[in-house]
Amino acid sequence: MSQKKPQSTYHCDICGRSFSLNGNLTKHKRIHTGEKPFHCGICGKSFPRNSHLAVHKRIHTGEKPFHCDICGKSFSQVGGLTIHKRIHTGEKPFHCDICGKSLSQGTALTIHKRVHTGEKPFHCDICGNSFSQITGLTVHKCIHTGEKPFRCDVCGNSFSGSSYLTIHRRIHTGEKPFHCDVCGKSFSRGTALTVHRRIHSGEKPFRCDICGKSFSQNSHLAKHMSIHTKV
Repeated sequence: MSQKKPQSTYHCDICGRSFSLNGNLTKHKRIHTGEKPFHCGICGKSFPRNSHLAVHKRIHTGEKPFHCDICGKSFSQVGGLTIHKRIHTGEKPFHCDICGKSLSQGTALTIHKRVHTGEKPFHCDICGNSFSQITGLTVHKCIHTGEKPFRCDVCGNSFSGSSYLTIHRRIHTGEKPFHCDVCGKSFSRGTALTVHRRIHSGEKPFRCDICGKSFSQNSHLAKHMSIHTKV
């Protein structure tokens, strides 16, 4: 009986990692060398792998081959579809080790932890204000420039941030993607769902520092404060 030929192993001479195929070792080494041999013929951006270039090109072509089988929404990357589906399933696999809060995305957890650390790594080079998210800085800069680059193709209203446009569009579509897991009521904004859930939980996080009375919404606290400020 013939013996099975031992499989060749290819080692990275920089970090020691091993691969069964020489082609995989070649791709891996680009992490160390920074080589990006695959170039986009439209915008010139370069990538270390051809598969990365193929995904990038969908920005230009508008191709979105991955479809949600629940609501039909399409995505250019399978990772985007995976994250989107958690809206429907309610899955939140990323947990904060400080307060226990669960989130649907790893990036959202990184941003959330800044609530505890106070980290604000994004700084405005005009006024010096700092932000915990790059999107916050981007939207903030529109205060200085007056720019509103996100335009609604239905009514023509313009917005400084893409998230504002996404929320606005739900006025036209009637979409309400945020659902209460207690009573089933739906909302167009996640913040509205958060406020609504306090009806069920009884949570009143906004407290008057004068008389100690608590409220479920900040707007209710602000209205209450007029009792103390009246002359």
